[in-house]
Amino acid sequence: MELGLEGKIAVITGGSRGIGKGIAQRLAEEGCDILLVSATEANLKAAQEEIASTTNRRVEICPADMSDPAGADAVLEATADAYGRVDILVNSAGVAVGGGFLDITDETWQQGFGPKLFGTFRVCQRLWPMLTESHGAVINVAGGRGKAPAHDFMVNSAVNAALMNFTKALANQGLIDDVNVNCVVPGMTKTDLLNDNLSQAAQMAGTTPEEIEKKRITASGLRRFGEPEDVANLVAFLVSPVARHVQGIMAFVDGGGDKAI
Repeated sequence: MELGLEGKIAVITGGSRGIGKGIAQRLAEEGCDILLVSATEANLKAAQEEIASTTNRRVEICPADMSDPAGADAVLEATADAYGRVDILVNSAGVAVGGGFLDITDETWQQGFGPKLFGTFRVCQRLWPMLTESHGAVINVAGGRGKAPAHDFMVNSAVNAALMNFTKALANQGLIDDVNVNCVVPGMTKTDLLNDNLSQAAQMAGTTPEEIEKKRITASGLRRFGEPEDVANLVAFLVSPVARHVQGIMAFVDGGGDKAI
């Protein structure tokens, strides 16, 4: 299917690793020029080189902390300086914050909400005039805990629920300003974070990461864990002209892990 993304400008926060990087790679393969945003410049440069060399598209970078309002200002400035416009914004920055109820501090709440909710809001707000002008598209990447909260991931659950709610509200604004806004919700996806988790669990159990992965897949009833490409393929469709009538949805990419209606 021809998605009609050739020549579009895409900004991806959290774009140097994991799901964000996979989305950036896929959009570049579809003909987009990219601005990668992340807090770590070394990771950004590595992702920039890899994506540019494999797609022959222009890839720019913007080191920015999404938990800081100045980070959103930096994204706006970098976008304006590099391209002068934006057609696609993907908000994939965030951290997974766990911990028991009695161990949660004010700092823990700030750590969870800072980049994923506040950072997403600020970047959307800063880039909205350009997105309105281009009749663009926004994708927010949320976590499944926003729908199925867990007692040992209260902060993570709350921030993702808030992000889903914000996406719905922004989609209503998008109807007024002709900007498409949707949310994708990955399940267990093979990123560096998940690989580290599997390695730690294997070390504690005296086995291999592969065995831990196999046991978790069997216990969950899934075929396999997801790959960043699984999420990226859906994002590429949702930001394309062919999906223009899709607005304000929460699209789960979890291999059937979510059993609720």
